[in-house]
Amino acid sequence: MKKILVALSIIMAISVFAFSGCTSGNSGKKTKLVVGASPTPHALILKEIQPILEEKGIELEIKEMTDYVTPNTALNDKQLDANFFQHTPYMENFAKENNMELVVAAEVHIEPMGAYSEKIKSVDELQDGAIVAIPNDPTNEGRALILLQKQGLIKLKDEDELIQTPKDIVENPKNLQFKELEAAQLPRVLPDVDLAVINTNYALDGGLDPIKDSIFMEDKDSPFPNVLVVRPDNKDDPAIKELAKALNSETVRKFLKENFGDSTIPAF
Repeated sequence: MKKILVALSIIMAISVFAFSGCTSGNSGKKTKLVVGASPTPHALILKEIQPILEEKGIELEIKEMTDYVTPNTALNDKQLDANFFQHTPYMENFAKENNMELVVAAEVHIEPMGAYSEKIKSVDELQDGAIVAIPNDPTNEGRALILLQKQGLIKLKDEDELIQTPKDIVENPKNLQFKELEAAQLPRVLPDVDLAVINTNYALDGGLDPIKDSIFMEDKDSPFPNVLVVRPDNKDDPAIKELAKALNSETVRKFLKENFGDSTIPAF
């Protein structure tokens, strides 16, 4: 009888161990990631990869944010696990200016910035004293000015420096007047200005087709890929790595091509 009890104890122990081994890798508990993102195309891209992450036991909650400040402050305050809306120069400048530590987890796609107008159809039609609206945030403002410089409309003190404002313009043959506005407002002011340089995500949100509607755009090899951003304390988290992997997947490459064409280009 004693031998039988010992044998049963061993069998039960093996069974418990085996059961524990099976459930430790898939306990049924989901890891949750909360990611802040611009509505278009960032949130749409994230929605596309939700099923991929679901299969990995990761629940992806997407919080849509329409400005360029809240996603970083919320990430820094640990209200978000990651954000997806910005390029690296903007992130680095924002982190420096606000004493934050933010890091890039993945480069995802490039959105060439474009210039739009409801009053002219080509850059040659821009009249003396025309009003040009540009983003007022660091890096994107300089990026817009560099784009205008490439069209021969202005010349900057430093031809390649990203942190510049209209005060750094040294040549302005058409006497262009600049309106520095929050990036999200730019599509709405198109009827009131002669030209507006708009980030592609806000152009898309405003119902504009960057390829068809822009008068001119950055080159497709723009050095400003949009990135997945996290904090140093969670950059090596397995769920974050799965998120980065999914954002660099063929699913995303196909989604971008089918839905945005050359206005949103994979950076991986």
